[in-house]
Amino acid sequence: MADSTPLLFQPNSAESQSTTPPLEKHRPSLDSTIERCIGVFGWAQFFQTLLVSLAWLFDAQQTFISVFTDAYPTWHCTTHQHGCDSVSSICYLPKNSWAWDWPSYTSIISEWKLECSSSIITGLPASSFFMGCLVGGFVLATLADSSLGRKNMIFLSCLTMSLSSLLTVFSTNIWVYSALRLVCGFGRATIGTSALVLTAELVGKRWRGQVGVIGFFCFTIGFLSLPAIAYLNRGSSWRSLYLWTSIPGIFYSMLVHFFVRESPRWLFVRGRKEEAVATLKSIATPNRSSCLTWSFSEVSFQEERCNNGNIFSTIKMLVQKRWAFRRLLPVLVIGFGSGMVYYGMPLGLGNLSFNLYLSVTLNAFAEIPSSLITMLLIGKLNRKFSVLAFTTLSGIFSIMCALKGEVWTRLQIALELVSFFSACTAFDILLIFTIELFPTCVRNSATSLVRQAVVFGGVFGPMLVAADRRDGISSYGVFGLVIGCCGLFAVCLPETRGRALCDTMDEEEHKEKAICNDEGDVLA
Repeated sequence: MADSTPLLFQPNSAESQSTTPPLEKHRPSLDSTIERCIGVFGWAQFFQTLLVSLAWLFDAQQTFISVFTDAYPTWHCTTHQHGCDSVSSICYLPKNSWAWDWPSYTSIISEWKLECSSSIITGLPASSFFMGCLVGGFVLATLADSSLGRKNMIFLSCLTMSLSSLLTVFSTNIWVYSALRLVCGFGRATIGTSALVLTAELVGKRWRGQVGVIGFFCFTIGFLSLPAIAYLNRGSSWRSLYLWTSIPGIFYSMLVHFFVRESPRWLFVRGRKEEAVATLKSIATPNRSSCLTWSFSEVSFQEERCNNGNIFSTIKMLVQKRWAFRRLLPVLVIGFGSGMVYYGMPLGLGNLSFNLYLSVTLNAFAEIPSSLITMLLIGKLNRKFSVLAFTTLSGIFSIMCALKGEVWTRLQIALELVSFFSACTAFDILLIFTIELFPTCVRNSATSLVRQAVVFGGVFGPMLVAADRRDGISSYGVFGLVIGCCGLFAVCLPETRGRALCDTMDEEEHKEKAICNDEGDVLA
């Protein structure tokens, strides 16, 4: 386990000796001071992390709700004239020779008569959602680092997502529906990022990985709730799913506004020291709260303005700093490949010869062992090797899922589950890896960009799935090739297991130089 004091403040660092005044060398860092005051995981921290992590539940519901609302309904022949049978295409049959198994209002496909529309039209609502996530991620990415903070970002994002989901109930056609899904995706864009970063910054280094996994569990619960809600409402309008998922989200937004605390690290970086100390006092355990009255007066910490009047300056900082860009580019590529599989596979379950409700439930359950493995082993897992191994495994099994033949068809759902499980685990580890790679000043922006890369991969999922259904293109084969190739970029990243979190770009840069110098000395 690495020392909790960043290398910038270690007296044996050559760079520190040349740039840090003598009186500053022996002062504690912000990271070590926060670790000392809130290192123990108390009930107040548990309540905060649990409440924040619940945002993932509503995020999951809106992400995968189109699996049921936009599903291609089953149908049956009403007469065997005109050559109607189970393998016929209803686009070439007279309307009076077939009928839907359920009322037409159970899916947007049957209600708006889209059964013979192109894959672009039928995949438009789901793709619009991911496009909204993509645009929202870039527009809103830096607000949690600059002006709004983590808490307000979660509140506004959840509220926007839930309100637009509620308005979706009143959609009159595919175009209005797609536009509202775009708005929903825009609002949802930064929920997971802000929740993950906030929970990580509310606890000490020892609990960072574990509290992050709480959010992954909540996402799994939200995913699992969808087939249950859909099954209970089978035969009802697809609009009822949006109603039952949006109203609880609005109430949750109110809870966030009144009960969630802001990140003390972010408050310190923004120069709001009094608020930061007050937040630490409220979440520190009683036997440690006394250290707050004196600790921060001795902290060696230089405030770093993250926006300088421009909300996109954090992205500029990530691109301009060579060490930061060398980290950002590989995680973006890995995120793209993971997103194509993570979001595309559940949407493609309707193309498998398996019960839709059961297959979605099994996929949701696959996230539970994924989260458990991440939570129990994150302290021991090598980040680079783990991401590389799980993306490779996901790629291999996804390609196997695309193979033709009776034997492969029988194994299809099992192969799909292994691939999806591996993609989930790689995704979970990648998010924690990203948090550890970047300092507080740009952490939310960097993590948000990675999630946007994940969403960008998800944009192609609905189109590939629709093409698979209509033209026979193997979406699972494409998924496997993409995630397998993208995962190779993990070898370009530095290992972060056991490292302390840095708070400013200069601090992280000094640590990077110190590590490079140490490696050079070893090689010499």
